Amino acid sequence: MSGISRREFLKITTSQAAAVTIGGCAVFNKKQSSAVPSYLKGYEKLYAQDPLKAALQWFKDAKFGLFMHYGVYSQLGEGEWVQYKKKIAVAEYENLKNRFTAENFDADFITDLALEAEMKYVNITTMHHDGFCLFRTKQTDFNSLNSPAKRDLVGELAEACRKKELGLCLYYSHGRHWRHPHAPNNDVWGGNARPEYEKPEPAYAVGAEHDLQKYVDYINAQVTELLTQYGPIANIWFDGWAVPKKGPTEKFKIPQTYELVRRLQPQTLISYKWGITGTEDFLAPEFHWKEKKTGPTNKPIEICTHIAGWGYWKQNDGKHRGPDSIMENLADAEKYNANLLLNTAPLPDGSIDKQDMETLREIGRRLRKTGGNKS
Repeated sequence: MSGISRREFLKITTSQAAAVTIGGCAVFNKKQSSAVPSYLKGYEKLYAQDPLKAALQWFKDAKFGLFMHYGVYSQLGEGEWVQYKKKIAVAEYENLKNRFTAENFDADFITDLALEAEMKYVNITTMHHDGFCLFRTKQTDFNSLNSPAKRDLVGELAEACRKKELGLCLYYSHGRHWRHPHAPNNDVWGGNARPEYEKPEPAYAVGAEHDLQKYVDYINAQVTELLTQYGPIANIWFDGWAVPKKGPTEKFKIPQTYELVRRLQPQTLISYKWGITGTEDFLAPEFHWKEKKTGPTNKPIEICTHIAGWGYWKQNDGKHRGPDSIMENLADAEKYNANLLLNTAPLPDGSIDKQDMETLREIGRRLRKTGGNKS
């Protein structure tokens, strides 16, 4: 297991010790879990009976959340798939870390804006397909604390969400990783597992040297970090669905990862797009795939869409969708009795696009006027 010994891993996952502090963030463990998370205020009785049922009811009532795709790719202004589409070599792409400052990323402002929009939770890309992490991790130095920003953005957002009783949800690219040496390669896996480089990428292990188990250990170590450093987490939003679905899925040992989540934080919901094991707590289709992929289900649904692209696209400046369009999305989601997870792409410096600010505030005004989204 890269960066953390198996003994340390087991110690973390089974610890009954009191809370400690890592980088200014309270570590969450089983002893703390008896306290009701702030975002579950009003669900105390159900939480005492069954934390997961309480979280599911909260999620069904929440209806509306803020999504944010942010990372080193934001600096290039061509979306979160720029490394893949432009076939940027791993070593060259790594240089983006040296320019990452996040100087105007403001967790207090972001959470205030979510509240103004009548949203109940916030979801951030802790790590997208490129492997850059916005959180404190021992598994890789390709992270925001090891950049000029020198900041734990997930930790800052966790604290702001806790104070304001917002659910913190964590996007994590599970199936697809364009940096880790032992992540799925294109020779066995489909689903855009790796960029289609013209020459072999020296950072990737291939053939007999490739060991997917090392990547699975890496995933589990990072999931452990995310669920033990930042207090209660409302949900883990796994992405990269197409890769394990187009290869030997069982090698990912996904049930073990889910069990890890359940053990660390029993109330944390799990999603993985339309589901892989069938044990996910809710389905999370993208807006344009909702009818094709969802179908009849007894599980809660969260439909995600964006205002002007997932990651920041400079070419869309000044051409973002406005409140009328988003209100239509909310009405459409309501037809499915689904939540809407609306993405805004922070600018390279971490600030929120001014057009999106006004759109979100106007949506909030309209929802308050009509009495909408009152859980």
